[in-house]
Amino acid sequence: MKIRTWRRRVFLSAVILVSLSGCNDEASTHTPVPTSIQIPSPIDEPIEAIPARELLITERAFVRVAKTIIPSVVNISSVHFVRHPASSKSDDRGLFRGFLEDLFTDTPPRQFRQKSLGSGFIIREDGFILTNYHVISDADQITVKLSDRREFIGKIIAKDEKTDLAMIKIPHEPNLPIALLGDSARIEVGEWAIAIGNPFGLDRTVTVGVISATGRNNVGVVDQENFLQTDASINFGNSGGPLLNVAGRVIGINTAIVASGQGIGFAIPINKVKERVDQWIAREQLP
Repeated sequence: MKIRTWRRRVFLSAVILVSLSGCNDEASTHTPVPTSIQIPSPIDEPIEAIPARELLITERAFVRVAKTIIPSVVNISSVHFVRHPASSKSDDRGLFRGFLEDLFTDTPPRQFRQKSLGSGFIIREDGFILTNYHVISDADQITVKLSDRREFIGKIIAKDEKTDLAMIKIPHEPNLPIALLGDSARIEVGEWAIAIGNPFGLDRTVTVGVISATGRNNVGVVDQENFLQTDASINFGNSGGPLLNVAGRVIGINTAIVASGQGIGFAIPINKVKERVDQWIAREQLP
């Protein structure tokens, strides 16, 4: 009895297998393979090494911001002339004698040049540029170099030590590239931040990070502080350059760093700057 049952099971299994194979043959005969489907060819690198689509989109956003904004970023070189008496030994020979020598000698006083480098960015086609106060504070002469290597003498329009803001102007030139101002009030911690400037004289360097904090005060930089904090690399020479979001809008002006730390930089929120910009431009354009 058991042998018959086993044989019956084997027979039924064979019938099922034949039926399934018949279905597959029929499907392969009557269902055409779509010609639009392409089997990918083998690749040498593992799947994990291929950038995700989202990463590629972010990468292209950085590239687009750099190409759009770099032409509007300028290199600011300021010179301060310091005058010293011609005789450097007068102190050693007595104050009174040194005073007489200054009166009765024809030797002109010596002049030294103290240089400083910084950044800025053009905000209007008629040549208005934003930067930091400390970049141009004691300047006797300001040279502005554009991305196309043209150089102009800059004129100080306004400066405010309390907020470390300043505006300069170069002569009107056709088709000056400009940077568009964004809205720093909408910035959230963790958003991308892109800094562009001239650290150590390296023209138009681009660095990327995030917004580390907002409303940062008690930093000890200026009297009125309400900084955006970022870990986008900022160094000496970045001062006055723009801090941007991934849409390419200026959200701040790079201003200060913590010299003893890494990845701790501060920018003045652009909304705080806008209030001054309109007043300064209007004052400059008054007859």
